Amino acid sequence: MAKKELKLPKMGESVAEATITSWLKDVGDAIETDEAVLEIATDKVDSEVPSEYDGVLIEKFFEVDDVVKVGEVIALIEVNGEENESEEDTEATTEAQSNEVAEAANEVEESISQAKSTTETTSNYSDSDRFYSPLVKTIAEKENISLQELDAIEGSGMEGRVTKDDILTYVKDKKEGKLTAKQPAENTSSQVEKTTPNQKQTLPDFNTPVNVNADDEVIEMSRMGKMISSHMIASTQNSAHVQSFIEVDVTDIWNWRNNYKDDFLKREGEKLTFTPIFMEIVAKTIKDFPKINISVDGDKIIMKKHINIGMAAALPDGNLIVPVIRDADQLNLFGMAKKVNDLADRARNGKLKPDETQGGTYTVTNVGTFGSVMGTPIINQPQVGILALGAIRKVPAVIETAQGDFIGIRYKMFLSHSYDHRVVNGALGGQFIQRMKAYIEGFDTERTI
Repeated sequence: MAKKELKLPKMGESVAEATITSWLKDVGDAIETDEAVLEIATDKVDSEVPSEYDGVLIEKFFEVDDVVKVGEVIALIEVNGEENESEEDTEATTEAQSNEVAEAANEVEESISQAKSTTETTSNYSDSDRFYSPLVKTIAEKENISLQELDAIEGSGMEGRVTKDDILTYVKDKKEGKLTAKQPAENTSSQVEKTTPNQKQTLPDFNTPVNVNADDEVIEMSRMGKMISSHMIASTQNSAHVQSFIEVDVTDIWNWRNNYKDDFLKREGEKLTFTPIFMEIVAKTIKDFPKINISVDGDKIIMKKHINIGMAAALPDGNLIVPVIRDADQLNLFGMAKKVNDLADRARNGKLKPDETQGGTYTVTNVGTFGSVMGTPIINQPQVGILALGAIRKVPAVIETAQGDFIGIRYKMFLSHSYDHRVVNGALGGQFIQRMKAYIEGFDTERTI
């Protein structure tokens, strides 16, 4: 029998690691080719890791909630019908890690070994709402760092995550007596330090106890729900949100779509919705105002060369996901319609790839889907702008003509633009949706798709 490695597969250029959320197979279970062995999660997308072989799961190298890097060996599968590997090869396979992470893996093993020899337990770090890698927890336990101290360390990793360097620096400063009275080791007040990726500040904890009555039902937030909650709070703390609103006449687009939607459905087998029409116009407007297509890194502004538009989509479980249309300005309306339908369908069915929710430079959300006339959406960090499309309504309106003004029935909607006032002023934020209004109301009704 031979032993085969099950590694964390590559999930896209911008995805370097994933968290194990559950094991679908236990040691000793039989596994078929392409059968899912475990479930993993990146920032927003849940995925399964299938086996490439028929065999039996004989060893796991990680547990639930462990963070695994792309290319790392997750488990060993014993496969029938192949030549035996030598004992030396088997041992090498058991301990194998990819070249990129070998050093980190050795450090983890060394830290775990040292921690096991320590009899004093300082804290149950699983009680924290903040995510910590196994290595960080091991170092914290070895150095007798309390959960309160760990929660207050400023993280330099993705979304404020505490890295190995962060905790080692904290340990060094603590031993050398460099911690100030404001730091957690000496902090006895009710305040806790909270950080965001681009902003370090101390904020009071305003959470107040919630009274739970006997008839109340307590429901645990889903993993994605917790991540969305943290992401939204971080955004409001990090960006100065300002909104601009404008009403737009979409009568021409409404009538044009009615003329083509049936033919498009018959020809392509897909619906022609309003979303790709508006996405095409958003991409065109961003090209006119490239200073909307930026990110902020401390006191530096990063001008994005690609226009990657995030498309907020509601999931059946009530959560939200934002697949990204890459290089949206390079798509014609036909290509945009196909892309929108594909991403929306796979988002609803949980089939998105992790990389397809990464790298967005601007986001559009359709609050009109649920009947809302307008909304004030929260910016999707690290972007600086987000557009909400309101419901299209049939309303009486003043129509100006060469023969005079008269009242008529028109289809109208509101555009709500939220932007980061640190770097986008009111003029730019207002001009952006003003230009969109001009493109929408000047839509070419003679075009075909």
